[in-house]
Order: sequence, then C-alpha cells, then structure tokens
Amino acid sequence: MQMMTRNVLLDMEQEEEEDDEEDGDIVLENLEQTIVSNCGSLENQQDFRAPEFEEFNGKPDSLFFNDGQRRIDFVLVYEDEQRKETNKKGTNEKQRRKRQAYESNLICKGLELEATRSVLDDKLVFVKVHAPWEVLCTYAEIMHIKLPLKPNDLKTRSSAFRHLNWFTKVLSVDENMIKPEQEFFTAPFEKNRMNDFYIVDKDSFFNPATRSRIVYFILSRVTYQVINNVSKFGINRLVSSGIYKAAFPLHDCKFGQQSEDPSCPNERYLLYREWAHPRSIYKKQPLDLIRKYYGEKIGIYFAWLGYYTQMLLLAAVVGVACFLYGYLNQDNCTWSKEVCDPDIGGNIIMCPQCDKLCPFWKLNITCESSKKLCIFDSFGTLVFAVFMGIWVTLFLEFWKRRQAELEYEWDTVELQQEEQARPEYEAQCNHVVINEITQEEERIPFTACGKCIRITLCASAVFFWILLIIASVIGIIVYRLSVFIVFSTTLPKSFNGTDPIQKYLTPQMATSITASIISFIIIMILNTIYEKVAIMITNFELPRTQTDYENSLTMKMFLFQFVNYYSSCFYIAFFKGKFVGYPGDPVYWLGKYRNEECDPGGCLLELTTQLTIIMGGKAIWNNIQEVLLPWVMNLIGRYRRVSGSENISPRWEQDYHLQPMGKLGLFYEYLEMIIQFGFVTLFVASFPLAPLLALVNNILEIRVDAWKLTTQFRRMVPEKAQDIGAWQPIMQGIAVLAVVTNAMIIAFTSDMIPRLVYYWSFSIPPYGDHADYTMEGYINNTLSIFNISDFKDKSKPDSNSGLGNHTTCRQYRDFRNPPGHPQEYKHNIYYWHVVAAKLAFVIVMEHVIYSVKFFISYAIPDVSKSTKSKIKREKYLTQKLLHENHMTKNMGIIIQKMAEVVDNNLRPKSD
Repeated sequence: MQMMTRNVLLDMEQEEEEDDEEDGDIVLENLEQTIVSNCGSLENQQDFRAPEFEEFNGKPDSLFFNDGQRRIDFVLVYEDEQRKETNKKGTNEKQRRKRQAYESNLICKGLELEATRSVLDDKLVFVKVHAPWEVLCTYAEIMHIKLPLKPNDLKTRSSAFRHLNWFTKVLSVDENMIKPEQEFFTAPFEKNRMNDFYIVDKDSFFNPATRSRIVYFILSRVTYQVINNVSKFGINRLVSSGIYKAAFPLHDCKFGQQSEDPSCPNERYLLYREWAHPRSIYKKQPLDLIRKYYGEKIGIYFAWLGYYTQMLLLAAVVGVACFLYGYLNQDNCTWSKEVCDPDIGGNIIMCPQCDKLCPFWKLNITCESSKKLCIFDSFGTLVFAVFMGIWVTLFLEFWKRRQAELEYEWDTVELQQEEQARPEYEAQCNHVVINEITQEEERIPFTACGKCIRITLCASAVFFWILLIIASVIGIIVYRLSVFIVFSTTLPKSFNGTDPIQKYLTPQMATSITASIISFIIIMILNTIYEKVAIMITNFELPRTQTDYENSLTMKMFLFQFVNYYSSCFYIAFFKGKFVGYPGDPVYWLGKYRNEECDPGGCLLELTTQLTIIMGGKAIWNNIQEVLLPWVMNLIGRYRRVSGSENISPRWEQDYHLQPMGKLGLFYEYLEMIIQFGFVTLFVASFPLAPLLALVNNILEIRVDAWKLTTQFRRMVPEKAQDIGAWQPIMQGIAVLAVVTNAMIIAFTSDMIPRLVYYWSFSIPPYGDHADYTMEGYINNTLSIFNISDFKDKSKPDSNSGLGNHTTCRQYRDFRNPPGHPQEYKHNIYYWHVVAAKLAFVIVMEHVIYSVKFFISYAIPDVSKSTKSKIKREKYLTQKLLHENHMTKNMGIIIQKMAEVVDNNLRPKSD
C-alpha cells in the first residue's frame, strides 16, 4: 500500500491535483460537487478502500486485531446507517459517504483498519486502527518525537534523607508491583538514523501512548470533504457531527483485575491498585507510570497537585496554630466582654440600621458574633498573613525547580520547538507572507489587520461578560440592602438569654447567609453559560498550537472566574460598611437603598462566612459533578447492558460504554485548584483554617481524580506538556495580589488597627482616662453618639420602641464628634490617628513582604544546579553519540571505497 506522507498538513489545491493523479479522487455527486481527495471515486464503489469486517474472536482482554499480531492503537465507533431506527435516507447516505471517504483516506495514509460489529448492539460498528512500523517511523520524525538512543548511565545523586529510607519506603508505591522505569538518552527520531536508536524490539520501541499520539495526529488531519476549496477534516469534527459516535485509545485491561493476556502490561490495574484505591491514600503518586500511561499533560497536573498539597501541610499547621491561639485567648478579649456585659453592652442603645422600619436595638445582641470574632481577629491573624505572603513565594519557587526536574526526566525540555500547529489553524492558512527570518514564503490564517480585529472582538466579548458578572454582584448588593430591612423588622432586637436562636440569627447574619447562598447559585449558573462562550471566543481567535489555545482559553476563563468567585468577597472586605455616613446623613445606594453597615466588630466575620459557604459549596458541587454523575451514568449503562445481554464483550466495547472525557480535559481540575489557591492566599487573613480545609480537600481530590480517570472514563489521548501552562503566571499574579489584599483586610476590615491605636494612644492621657495601657472602655470610645432629634424625616424611625428614656443612640463604629461639639458629627482626632495607622501598616507590611519575596525569588534559582548539569551532560553525550555513529558510518564508507580503489589498482590490466 502506497504511503501518503506528503499530506501531513492540509493539502492545498495544487497538491490535491498532484495527489489525484496518483490516487484518483472521490467525487460525491449529491453533495454539491464535493470532492474528497486522495483515494477512489464514487462512480466506482469498489475504488473505496474499506476496512475488513471480522467477527469478535471471543477474547475479551485482547488488544490486537483478530490475527493476534497487529496492535489496536485507536478505536472509531459509528452506528450503521442501514440499521438505524430513525432512518432518514438522504442524511444517512451523506454521512455514510463521508465516513467511507474518511476511512479510505486513512488507509491511503498507511493505517490498517479492521471492523467488528458490537456483540451487544448490532447497530454499532467498531473500527480498530493499527499503525504499521513504517507509518510510526514516518510520523515520529514529522512530530519530532524523542526516542531512546541508549540507556542513561549517569549516576543519580543519593538523597539527603537516605537515613529515613524506612519511612519513605512506607509512603512509596510497591516497587515489586510498579518497577522503576529505565532511563535513556533520547533524541528526536530520524528515519535515516534509525540504526542509532535503541531498538531492541520493533513492537515495544513505540510504547502504546506514543502509538496513540501518532495515530491521533493522523486522524486529526485526514480530509473527508472539500467544498469550494474549503477542506473538512479531522476525527473531532466527524464525532461532533454524529458521523462517528466516539474515538478513543484503549485501556490495556480492566481496572479491578489483571488481563489474561500474558503480553499485557496491566498498567491500568497497577494504577488503580497503587494510586486510585482508597487504601493507597497515604502513598506517593507513581508519577512515572501516570506519565507513561496517560501522557505528560496528565502527569504534570498530578505532579503539581501533589506538590501543592505537600506545601499546604506547612501552611495548615501554622494556620491551625494561629486559630488555636485566637481560640484559647478569646476569654481575654476585653472588648468582647464589654459587648456581652449587660451593664455595658446591655445599656448601649444602637441607632436603627435602616430608614423608618428598623427599631432601636441593644449592642449585647451581637455577643455571640463578637466572641467568634475574637478567634479570627487576633494577633495570630497578622502573623499568619505575613507567613502566607512568604509561603506562597516559597511554593512557587520550589515548584519551578520541581517542574524543571520533570522536564528533564520526561524529555520535554525543548517541547515548544517540537509542537505542531493545530489542524484547525492549518486549514485557515490562506494568506501568503514572507518570513522575516528565513525570507521564505509561509502561510498564515489572517493578516495583521485581521488579527487585530479578532483580538478586539474577543476582548470585547470577555469584557462584556465581566460586566455581566459585576451587574449580578450589584443585584446581590441590592438584595442585601432590601432584605436587611425585612430581617431587621422581623427578628428580635433584644436578647433575653432564653432563646438560642437569638444568639446567632441576627439581621446581619441572616442577610449574609442568604446572600451568600444566592451568590453561589448565580456563580454556578454563570459558569455553565460562560464555558461555552469562552470556547466559541477562543475558536474564533484561532491560536496556532494546542498550548496557545489552552493558554488563551485559560486566561479568558480565569478572568471570568476571578470576578465571578471573588467579587462578593472583595465587596464585603473593602466596600461594605466603609461609606455609610451617619444616622443624620446616611449614604444611599442608587439614590434609594441605604448602604449596608458592618457589625460593631467589623465585616471580618461576615467575610469568613462568605468564604466558608463558597469554598464548601464549591467542593460539594464539584464532587457531585466529577464523581457521582459519571458513576451513576456508568451504573445505568451497565444495568441496561446486563439486562439486555449476557454476552462477553471485547475490550473496545467495554471502554466505549465508559464516560468520555470532556473536550477541555483537565481544565476544570486546574481551575478548581487555582480558585481554591486564590481563597487560600487572597483572603487567608480572615480565615486561618482555609489551608487546612484545602489540604483535606486536596488529599481526597488526588485520589478522586485518580479513581475517576482509571475507572469511570475512557482513556484520554496522551499529550505532551512542558509545564502547567498559563496557570503558572496566574498563580504568580495571585501571589502578588495576596499581599495587598491581606494587608488591607487587616487594616480596613479587621478591628486590629483601631484597637492598637486605642491601646497605645487613647487609653491613656491626654486622650484617655486610664493610668496604664488597657483595652477597657474601647467599645464605648469607638461608638459615636447621635442625638435622635437630629434624624431627618426620611430616615427617622416610625417607632421609638427599645429606646426607653434615652435621647441619644450609638451608630455603628465611627469616630465622630458628639452632639453639641463645635465640629458636630465631623470626624474626630481618633479617626485621623486610625487612618494614618492603617495606611502606614499597609505600606510597611507590603514593602516588608515584597522585599522578602524578591529576596527568596532571587536566592532560589528556577532550575537547580544538578538539573542544569544533567541537561547539559545529556545534550553533550547525545550529540557525541550521534556524531560518533555518523563518523563511524562515514569511515566505513570511505574504507570500503579505498579498498575498491586499491583493488582496482592492483588488478592486472588486460590488453
């Protein structure tokens, strides 16, 4: 069979004409003069190169064609048009012709096909694809795949913790089950240097993952239709249009038991037993086997997630210590005691929190929330915020080193130079330009002007959706302002100590909880819609490589998710209660709704509540989506198959009935973890237990993802990946922003700075009355006095219930002069001291942490010295090996020619 190596990229018209001279063309008369290039013609149906039909041989674990020699590298599944129940003759005929043309062109590319009908549903046909040795070699060179030259004889450095081998052995996978992979020196494959490569056995030289990659590369680029010089090609489009129902590589065995085939490596079984099974939750991940079975892209995700989880252990320990510090010292919280004291907090009458309907109320009804606030708003919070600013830098820098090690071990150091253009990009390359470097012609999909137009349209679409999220946040704020009035009029405003609900269900808490739940629901709905929009925008943008595509999609999705998930937290932390005015002159939102106010202790506790609901709700929702849904779908499908037939099904049919992996692959796994990373770093000053919750979640997440991949989903096409892509700069941006947000949370959201100012300046003369530094009198000092006769008609309460004989009330924390003062209701000296202290704290904290971060980043190189040496050494030895082999071959040719010359000279001349 003639190999068609030239049609790797989409053929232009001239190339199609040349191919037609060799192989003919397929003309689909009924499809508007549609031409399907490369093989056969429709007028002569026998010119189609169709796969051979074979009956299932009864071997359910077989990974080979019926001859037992040719390995199955990929499986295509379609429904026989002639046996469909809803038979639309015209549509089915068109689909059949496209499929026949596609399969014929696959055969022309050198692939070998074998078709087998389903043993459970005779309408389904499974087309098994095998790539012969010549095809593998040809495309391995085209794809620049690195393959072994010789075994790696470089000595590995002994571990510094070798005296703890007994402990690490317990945490490691069983080496009797998963043997360490042999390391090789590698180089990009070249057919003319085939003898230089370490080929012990042709059947094992290309491992199953590499074979699947090569076959998928071909499947993604073979055309099946050309209309008006526009090519339609690729298995993805055929699957999405319903011509094929699925396309996937095979798992090598069942996950719960080993294959009966002695040649099967049983890697899926090993991964399930030593990685995905719950009893292996304490063990290290077998990253090399994960990479070998699923490819580098899956491997780098689990390597990153495992490393992130390990680093969270340190953050969780420090966070728990800070939490315990606050918990154990809450009894020493003087200001909370004053709030709860019936003689102090019980006698402080607070001003109404809304216009007209809200009554006066006593401060001591916030007793329980003030006790909780003492746990989180303590000195430990400041220490933990500074620690997390340093921790995130250490994590990112050490991950870069670990990533560099994996790049060396997994042969992805020069991956960017090897990556091929996406077939969708190649299909649109209709414009010819001169390359500035090579001064040669090359094809691009659009001009510079066209690119600018596309970028502008894409940016506008993203900006529109971000504005839509902001609009939803404003809607939540309006809800909070509206419903707070209802809660304020219906919930009790006095605390009698007998009703336990009164301790916790304050108007502020009820509003916060309901708003958080509604915000979470809106977040989930907008996520679902925006996913499809982001994919459409990125497809229109047309990135060149798969890495560029994923990075572009990642940035769009994260910008959206950042605003979606964090906007409510930013509102509570930095806007709520900051612009409320005072009872005689309140500030109104949209000219109608009176701005929300915080508890006397600030909005920190409400921010903690918001974080807990979003993080907890998100984790539960993701687990339902990721685990329960595919498990239930597979369970239903398994029940239907068992009830319908008891036949033994082959490996390809078992895999077909598993759930397909989404088009975005692990994108949502990354996104889930990065959003969590943002919660752990951006707002950690309000919730020191966030790293602990993230640690527990991630330990389970690793095993849940592993279980899902090995048991519930079809095997993904192995893909190369050098790093975690655009997620790395996103994490770096979050790390920089986290320093600012935590400094501002401590300064403007918590009550720490006002308390320190009072303790060191206003508790003693000349401003205070105490002889020594103390926190006594803090609450009374920070709640300004307001004369109820100064209420405006718009905001004056309808009832004076709860006021008693008082003629004044206290507004929420503000530092204003009392009635009768020359500067009545203007900010007092305490306010300006607090503002100056807050600004000074933010500036000092930011500069200190940024200085430490810069020093750490400078002191820790991205690539360790040993890894650099290994990379240079391998490159040197690889070049030396190839050069020596080349010289040896040339010397052999020279010696042979010299021998021929000498032989000719010594031979006697004939007369």
